[in-house]
Amino acid sequence: MAKVKKDNQWGFIDKTGKLIIPLHYKDVNSFSEGLAAVIKDDKWGFIDKIGKVIIPLQYDYADDFSEGLARVKKDDKWGFVDKTGKVVIPLQYDGASSFRESLVAVAKNDKWGFIDKTGKVVIAFQYDYAYYFSEGLALVNKDEKYGFVDKTGKVVIPLQYDKVVWQGFFRGITMVEMNGETFFIDKTGKRID
Repeated sequence: MAKVKKDNQWGFIDKTGKLIIPLHYKDVNSFSEGLAAVIKDDKWGFIDKIGKVIIPLQYDYADDFSEGLARVKKDDKWGFVDKTGKVVIPLQYDGASSFRESLVAVAKNDKWGFIDKTGKVVIAFQYDYAYYFSEGLALVNKDEKYGFVDKTGKVVIPLQYDKVVWQGFFRGITMVEMNGETFFIDKTGKRID
């Protein structure tokens, strides 16, 4: 299905252009894992592909499902729900990304770390910012320098870059900036010329 907008209201049509879900939402996300996040009356929730509300519209923000969980925000705190609406990871974080490769970056007390799908801290809260995992590595930032850690928290590529142009790896490479120069590196940190 495709999302459509008319008179500032959103809904969904099928491939033939037939309206399947009425245009009565302030905004909608595309369907992910069978559900779409929607907002009405300033509250977010989730609907299925026939428009039935599966997770009540009760959140200040809701994001797409990724690996069976969706991040949601309420009262300035982030957590994660499953497809039934059950809160799997309590809304206790100051920031959160989406699950990738079974881990997610979350923030608490101005520091970022990583938790697993049970909410267990896997990589301690020690970074100024952390991104999602990509090809087994996650971009992290500390003291205005960037590098990459593996899923155990081991620094695989030292935090020495001024900027990482791509937030993750694609086919084993990423683009970085250091001392005014932009270049590619592989997953060991080796420069590729």
